[in-house]
Amino acid sequence: MKTFFLIVFAVLLVWQTAVWATRDPGAADENASETAAEAEEAAFQLTDAEWRARLSPEAYRILREHGTERAYSGKYWDQKKDGIYQCGGCQVDLFSSADKFDSGTGWPSFTRPLSDEVVGTQTDRSFFMVRTEVHCARCKGHLGHVFKDGPEPTGLRYCLNSAALAFRADGEGPLRNP
Repeated sequence: MKTFFLIVFAVLLVWQTAVWATRDPGAADENASETAAEAEEAAFQLTDAEWRARLSPEAYRILREHGTERAYSGKYWDQKKDGIYQCGGCQVDLFSSADKFDSGTGWPSFTRPLSDEVVGTQTDRSFFMVRTEVHCARCKGHLGHVFKDGPEPTGLRYCLNSAALAFRADGEGPLRNP
């Protein structure tokens, strides 16, 4: 029985590796939202050392290494303040508190971004699943994932990591880069 499970695990591991290895990261994705404005803002590029100096270790792990924080552990999952959620990497405005809702998942969830130009998406085939990853269009930082099980009016649930976000309450000026 132990041998059977080892064989199944090995087959799944080989399959996942083959899927990952054959993916073309430069190819257009049917979910990608590439515009001229995004291409212009893609100029926000830092070296790995600059990202590490700019971000906390947790924010770096999530934004640059595509990590995920534990459910109910982030600072914004239950926040009720009015304001704008920004990219934790480059401070571009991404989501409004007006579009935030309690999804019951333990992560901050939104029905839509401020505009389609501020976020990008790509297919994520990690962990034997196919999901749609959401990233900042400006700095390409990993924010979380979007699912088609959200409330109206969009039916979408942008499920994000608190550590990938910054928050500017209504009435406050823009956040300053560290």
